[in-house]
Amino acid sequence: MKTSKYVEDLRSKSAAELSQELVAAKKELFNLRFQNATNQLDNTARIKEVRRNIARIQTVISANLRNAE
Repeated sequence: MKTSKYVEDLRSKSAAELSQELVAAKKELFNLRFQNATNQLDNTARIKEVRRNIARIQTVISANLRNAE
Protein backbone atom coordinates (compact mmCIF):
# COMPACT_ATOMS: atom_id res chain seq x y z
CA MET A 1 0.00 0.00 0.00
CA LYS A 2 1.20 3.50 -0.80
CA THR A 3 0.55 5.11 2.58
CA SER A 4 2.39 2.45 4.57
CA LYS A 5 5.45 2.98 2.36
CA TYR A 6 5.17 6.75 3.00
CA VAL A 7 4.97 6.22 6.76
CA GLU A 8 7.98 3.90 6.67
CA ASP A 9 9.93 6.61 4.85
CA LEU A 10 8.87 9.15 7.48
CA ARG A 11 9.98 6.89 10.34
CA SER A 12 13.44 6.54 8.81
CA LYS A 13 13.97 10.33 8.69
CA SER A 14 15.59 12.47 11.35
CA ALA A 15 13.76 15.11 13.36
CA ALA A 16 15.20 17.92 11.24
CA GLU A 17 14.11 16.24 8.02
CA LEU A 18 10.63 15.67 9.44
CA SER A 19 10.28 19.31 10.40
CA GLN A 20 11.37 20.37 6.91
CA GLU A 21 8.85 17.98 5.40
CA LEU A 22 6.14 19.39 7.68
CA VAL A 23 6.91 22.96 6.62
CA ALA A 24 6.84 21.98 2.95
CA ALA A 25 3.51 20.19 3.36
CA LYS A 26 1.98 23.18 5.14
CA LYS A 27 3.16 25.50 2.36
CA GLU A 28 1.66 23.15 -0.22
CA LEU A 29 -1.63 23.10 1.69
CA PHE A 30 -1.67 26.90 1.79
CA ASN A 31 -1.07 27.09 -1.96
CA LEU A 32 -3.77 24.49 -2.63
CA ARG A 33 -6.27 26.41 -0.51
CA PHE A 34 -5.39 29.62 -2.31
CA GLN A 35 -5.85 27.95 -5.71
CA ASN A 36 -9.16 26.50 -4.56
CA ALA A 37 -10.41 29.91 -3.44
CA THR A 38 -9.56 31.42 -6.82
CA ASN A 39 -11.09 28.46 -8.73
CA GLN A 40 -7.74 27.43 -10.22
CA LEU A 41 -7.51 24.03 -8.51
CA ASP A 42 -8.37 21.04 -10.69
CA ASN A 43 -7.78 18.20 -8.22
CA THR A 44 -9.57 19.14 -5.01
CA ALA A 45 -8.85 15.71 -3.51
CA ARG A 46 -5.22 16.78 -3.19
CA ILE A 47 -6.18 19.07 -0.28
CA LYS A 48 -7.45 16.09 1.71
CA GLU A 49 -4.35 14.06 0.85
CA VAL A 50 -1.97 16.82 1.98
CA ARG A 51 -3.92 17.34 5.23
CA ARG A 52 -3.60 13.64 6.01
CA ASN A 53 0.11 13.70 5.18
CA ILE A 54 0.57 16.59 7.62
CA ALA A 55 -1.20 14.53 10.30
CA ARG A 56 1.03 11.55 9.52
CA ILE A 57 4.17 13.66 9.82
CA GLN A 58 3.02 15.14 13.13
CA THR A 59 2.17 11.67 14.43
CA VAL A 60 5.64 10.36 13.60
CA ILE A 61 7.26 13.43 15.22
CA SER A 62 5.29 12.95 18.45
CA ALA A 63 6.01 9.19 18.48
CA ASN A 64 9.72 9.94 18.12
CA LEU A 65 9.55 12.38 21.03
CA ARG A 66 7.77 9.82 23.21
CA ASN A 67 10.36 7.15 22.35
CA ALA A 68 13.22 9.52 23.13
CA GLU A 69 12.08 9.98 26.72
